[in-house]
Amino acid sequence: MRKCFVIVLFSFLTSQTFSQKSEVGIFLGGSYYLGDLNPYIHFLLTKPAGGIIYRYDFTPRITLKIDALYGNVAGDDAISKANLNRNLSFKSSIIELSPNVEINFLPYSIGNYKMPFTTYIFIGAALFRFDPQAKYGGSYYHLQPLGTEGQRTSVYNKKPYSLISFSVPFGVGFKKNIGKYVSFGLEWGLRKTFTDYIDDVSTQYVDPSVLASENRPISAILADRSSNTNGIGMQRGNSYTKDWYSFAGMNLTFKLNAKKKCKCPAYREKDYKKRKD
Repeated sequence: MRKCFVIVLFSFLTSQTFSQKSEVGIFLGGSYYLGDLNPYIHFLLTKPAGGIIYRYDFTPRITLKIDALYGNVAGDDAISKANLNRNLSFKSSIIELSPNVEINFLPYSIGNYKMPFTTYIFIGAALFRFDPQAKYGGSYYHLQPLGTEGQRTSVYNKKPYSLISFSVPFGVGFKKNIGKYVSFGLEWGLRKTFTDYIDDVSTQYVDPSVLASENRPISAILADRSSNTNGIGMQRGNSYTKDWYSFAGMNLTFKLNAKKKCKCPAYREKDYKKRKD
């Protein structure tokens, strides 16, 4: 049964009809984050991002797109001025795999001069991995293993947050034919996540002595970099709002196995006789 399934799937993926509706390409642009360390300012601390994309055109109006993207995000209280006294900062890589549905406002098809361009909206689902880090003394430390909000301690009994989570990508874009088999596009998409720890900040300050004794001394240092003399129990972040991240940039896609018209005179003569009969 499994062998039959693999054979059928391979036949479908390599079929001419499937290939003629498929596109592959690259994405180049930037990524940024919105959260406790940057609540409102879009494109702040944007970092380079890139990846590969695949499209399958069900109709000139509906397209399935699969993204495999990599980017970096960062936040800094000193730059966003969200909470200067808190004085926290971080950076994190983002690796995302997401299927999306594109809805074209105009009919569109690569190589069709009657449907040369369109704007579109998209929505999908994504699985992504992140890994917040903070700099201290010239070195970067991975924050999740340090349990800066009491994770991994017997006193606070909090479980470590997962570095893998889900998000809902959605956004807008524009794509245009620039050749018979080539499309150029621009896209901006936001990701609504289900985690509040892309920046490692969510709840309250905990007792630094507990962090230093049960985790590591550096955990207590990176948990509270403010000027508070006693911040235990004070708000460190807002756990009622989840973090966001975004990818924005351009893409270039190429149509696979484009069907070529036969220029053979004998074939044209044969076809003409057949239609005449």
